[in-house]
Amino acid sequence: MEDADLQALTSKLELLVQRVEQLKAQNKILIAHEQAWRGERAHLIEKNELARHKVESMISRLKALEQDS
Repeated sequence: MEDADLQALTSKLELLVQRVEQLKAQNKILIAHEQAWRGERAHLIEKNELARHKVESMISRLKALEQDS
């Protein structure tokens, strides 16, 4: 292999290594965002369930008031 070919291959490998490192960093960021979104989603689901139970309770009380009238 000639010097020029070896240098070209070395340059390409260096670029490839840099790209792999960039992708690893991006992947870490994406994983962190996903974890945050999952946590937020779980919190919102919990709040939604609480609101649903409150609404169901109010409906039950209103039905009971209606029956008492």
